[in-house]
Amino acid sequence: MSASMIDWNLAVQAGTRLVRPGPQVTHAEAREVVKELRALSQIAHGHVRDFTGMASELDPDPATIVDRPGWIRANVDGFRVVLEPLMEQMSEKGNGGPLGGAGNVVVQAVGSRVTGMQVGAILAYMASRVLGQYELFLPPDPSGRAPTGRLTLVAPNIVHVEQELGVESRDFRLWVCLHEETHRAQFTGVPWLREYVQDQMTKFLLASDLDPGMMLDRIRDAAEAVADAVRGGDSNLIDAIQTPEQREILDRLTAVMTLVEGHGDYVMDAVGPEVVPSVQQIRSRFQGRRSGGSKLDKTIRRLLGIDLKMKQYAEGSRFVRRVVTEVGMNGFNQVWQSPETLPTHDEIKEPTLWMSRVVGTRAIDAPPEANEA
Repeated sequence: MSASMIDWNLAVQAGTRLVRPGPQVTHAEAREVVKELRALSQIAHGHVRDFTGMASELDPDPATIVDRPGWIRANVDGFRVVLEPLMEQMSEKGNGGPLGGAGNVVVQAVGSRVTGMQVGAILAYMASRVLGQYELFLPPDPSGRAPTGRLTLVAPNIVHVEQELGVESRDFRLWVCLHEETHRAQFTGVPWLREYVQDQMTKFLLASDLDPGMMLDRIRDAAEAVADAVRGGDSNLIDAIQTPEQREILDRLTAVMTLVEGHGDYVMDAVGPEVVPSVQQIRSRFQGRRSGGSKLDKTIRRLLGIDLKMKQYAEGSRFVRRVVTEVGMNGFNQVWQSPETLPTHDEIKEPTLWMSRVVGTRAIDAPPEANEA
């Protein structure tokens, strides 16, 4: 059996050592936050189910509440579930490499530690920013079954942001829960979606070029991307390390992730002021925070593709809003019928293309004033 390419224990150790501590709260305050977030996730679930009309789980578990180290550990577990089987396949593909035998073992041993440190450092950075997520890939439970997924909220980050923005805490917590519960609805209510995302990720990783010459070119491209980003350019590491086949797969992955993130963003705002009274104030202050930060922070965000993710939220949300305005929620929900009804990259930018392909001519016959909504 091949050695793992990443030292996962080192990734967890490095990440938990490097991550910044959260805001200072007493034990009693922390317990109260955890209790309220659990309750609000269940309230949000009902609102999302009613608003979207998606057939998600009827009575799901409340959200799992974690601190920053807990988020790092959960993500490393998720990476292992996705990556370890792939690494086996990739190392079998690359067994005849020029280094062969002992040389290969040395390179892998050194590489696994460097990569473990890098993964840990990236996770430490992300762990102080992420408010919550729907974890798709979980280790098997004691009986050996793979769980369907888990909604996780990062309590210290939610408290930190609500304090920083000066917003009403219950409103903000419910608003965050609405976004994450929308993801739970997507991945539990659309039976093929999780497998589709995993399949695209697997194809993306297996399409990497293991030829050493090509690898060196990619490393050079990545180094140039770092230099360019530090200078304020638009490069990011994701672009630098792709083969043409990977770019095609990434386009499909980006389109589906833009849809699910944009749908979450749309729902958290559209559920409305009767559920989250201060929703407009929260959105405008939160938007300002997303685009702020120091020069270093902006560089890291660009390199890790986080700015790309912010663009996805906006583009995806525009797509959902436009489609719901023109053909209603039922018309929009046709997006979840099959992988073929997902929007392409171009259709997200121009929703009428998707509506004419999937919903049919009545989308095109909508009154012109609806088009600008």
